[in-house]
Amino acid sequence: MKPIRLPEPPSPTMGVPEIFENGANSVIRRAVVIGNGFPGSENQSLGLVRSLGLYDKHVLFRVTRPRGGINEWLHWLPISLHKLLYYIIRRIYSYLRFITSRRRRLAPLPSEKGGSVGLSSILEADSKRIVNMARESYEKDGPLLVVASGRDTISVASSIKRLASEKVFLVQIQHPRSDLSRFDLVVTPHHDYYPLTPQAKEQVPRFLQRWITPREPPDEHVVLTVGALHQIDFAALRSAASTWHDEFAPLPKPLLVVNIGGPSCRCHYGTDLAKQLCTFLTNVLVSCGSVRISFSNRTPEKVSNMIIKELANNPKVYIWDGQEPNPYMGHLAWGDAFVVTADSVSMISEACSTGKPVYVIGSERCTWKLADFHKSLRERGVVRPFTGSEDISESWSYPPLNDTAEVARRIHEVLAERGLRVRP
Repeated sequence: MKPIRLPEPPSPTMGVPEIFENGANSVIRRAVVIGNGFPGSENQSLGLVRSLGLYDKHVLFRVTRPRGGINEWLHWLPISLHKLLYYIIRRIYSYLRFITSRRRRLAPLPSEKGGSVGLSSILEADSKRIVNMARESYEKDGPLLVVASGRDTISVASSIKRLASEKVFLVQIQHPRSDLSRFDLVVTPHHDYYPLTPQAKEQVPRFLQRWITPREPPDEHVVLTVGALHQIDFAALRSAASTWHDEFAPLPKPLLVVNIGGPSCRCHYGTDLAKQLCTFLTNVLVSCGSVRISFSNRTPEKVSNMIIKELANNPKVYIWDGQEPNPYMGHLAWGDAFVVTADSVSMISEACSTGKPVYVIGSERCTWKLADFHKSLRERGVVRPFTGSEDISESWSYPPLNDTAEVARRIHEVLAERGLRVRP
């Protein structure tokens, strides 16, 4: 009788036979993404899930706030308090309308469609529902990876971890400001810790410093990045290059791509920056073969109108009109250089993942931690200020930002320390 031979022990380059696993419960096969309805935040979670190989095995839930009307004044509140307060306001308003209609002998007004004004019909993130999902499928599919991003997702995500601690692995993107032990990992950029620097403390009165977060340096729960996570990698760029080949391949080179965001509380600008951008672009047109300009949904109309007025008639310039399909990925794949407004960490991070020249306009207008972000990029040689004196035909390069893959690598390490792993 021949001896029974067991499978070879697992190697780093081969699949792991089930007999060598710590059971089915040691393998993560599915992911839940908890979003807040904002593309910039959700894109970070989706990019991380993609990098981990679970994009085709994820389910997206959303935490939604009531929007419109008085809600625009309540968005600074914690989301649970916002919803409660809005519910109370609606009940009071409905009662007053009922009393008024009876006094005037008017028929009651019909109820509003869809419940709360402005609430999306997309599946709402409910901690108990996601916990039940994790528990019911644990024996078959192992622990559930939960990835959340943004302030509004913190309470739901931390509740899931509290209720199903051993059955989920929770990654929170963007600093939750307090009690990091509620999460398995927190992913946040270096500049989120700017408040701890001597320069930041000089800008804040001493009596206010105790209210500025974070108040402690990063601990073992924290994975630091340079910029924002995203879905741009070599495979995505290669696919986009193929998809957009017929439109971009014939364009005269070099192709300069200009991505314009919108002002924020940490980066104020208006038509003054638009005018400066138009002047600088006019100056560099001689060294460009083509220029493609895109606006984001945050771009003020007065900014976009000025740029269209100044540059739309130039034969070298094409301004995207906002109609589908969105050429953003084609721009990243085919662009030879980029100009990006300083307000958007996401757009800058994505451009810097290409390894191609990235020029930033408006960084001198940024304050607080956003200014620190730009300072770190300049020190790394990843970006240069856009001055209008550049020769776009002269290329330069740098090691591309690879934050998403590095975070995914760190997650694999932490999972391995706990006897877990991801199976795409």
